[in-house]
Amino acid sequence: MTLDDLARVISDRATADPDSSWTAKLLAKGPEKCAEKFGEEAIEAIIEAIKGDRAALTAEAADVLFHLLVMLQARDVPLADVMSELARRQGTSGLAEKAARGD
Repeated sequence: MTLDDLARVISDRATADPDSSWTAKLLAKGPEKCAEKFGEEAIEAIIEAIKGDRAALTAEAADVLFHLLVMLQARDVPLADVMSELARRQGTSGLAEKAARGD
């Protein structure tokens, strides 16, 4: 499954009955809850990365990607927009890109 496939599944489930779909249930709770869940999953991935457990990190990384796409769906940000932003940055040094943002 690609990220595009997963984004489509999430989009399709956004209109499902929240009693029949975890995705629909999470989206029904609003963008703030979706962002909170993404944050929880990101922290869990960080913990597994520090521990060095490859299998657990793999599972948590999958959760992070899923919940990132749910969070984007909650704010009507298409994955294509994120991919376009990444393409725009391609060929630019990460250090130069960060300096241009003023970070």
